[in-house]
Amino acid sequence: MLNRIIDLFINQNLTFFIVTSLLGIHIIAAISGHLWTPYDPFTMLVGKPFNPPSWSHWFGTDNLGRDVFSRIIYGERFVLFPALIASGLATFLGSLIGIILAYKRSWYDMIGMRLVDLIICLPNLIVILIVLSALGSNMIVIILTITFFFTWVVVQTVRSAALAVVTEDFVIKAKLRGESALSITVREIFPNVISTIFVEFSIRTGYAVFFMGALSFLGYASKPPIPEWGLMINEGRSQISAAPWIVLGPALALASLVVSLGLFTEILSEKLGQSVQHRIK
Repeated sequence: MLNRIIDLFINQNLTFFIVTSLLGIHIIAAISGHLWTPYDPFTMLVGKPFNPPSWSHWFGTDNLGRDVFSRIIYGERFVLFPALIASGLATFLGSLIGIILAYKRSWYDMIGMRLVDLIICLPNLIVILIVLSALGSNMIVIILTITFFFTWVVVQTVRSAALAVVTEDFVIKAKLRGESALSITVREIFPNVISTIFVEFSIRTGYAVFFMGALSFLGYASKPPIPEWGLMINEGRSQISAAPWIVLGPALALASLVVSLGLFTEILSEKLGQSVQHRIK
């Protein structure tokens, strides 16, 4: 798996290089952005209110004279880290359940998949808003709620991939040798679906970023003065005609993260998917 990903980075085209570079910038900003922002993102009147973009303020200033670029860089952590946690939890739980259902099959699989189908039919965003209205909109509740809904999509995908593996000769031979279910799952099934799991993690991260931004825009996630991108867009939309850079800055940052994750996933899915098919054959 690791060798295939390294080969992908070395041999891929310019588009993949640009996409991964952009993702790298987002990750660096999330980890260390607070150390190199040109201004304190919370300090007011570092410039005149509604200053347009300039060399001093690359993305201009907002209605309180705060530097928009500094707020975007600092706010990366409030977008990317919760999305990674939610997608990581969903991918782990969904992969575990999906592999178990594929391995057990029979009535376990039938009942499990009917429950999965039922949950997936629910309108995610609407149900999430109802849950947050009832339980409160703190970050832990948001992450757990998003994790819950994303888990079942991962179950479907990983189960489908695992079903193609559990009927292979090497799995049947492992059963005949008397190996335990845990050993077969870890040594035989998991290595053959890890590429699917990795791609699912990337996909869910992109959706989680979108959900986090949408919830912040609607006022259910971060609260002022936290410079979360969805919240910044919501705060600046009333002044968009006079100072469009207040909205365009965080909107472009959010779009670049979601699009780069989508393109990264598309290329990764194509290349790793081909490798997995070749390996099974």
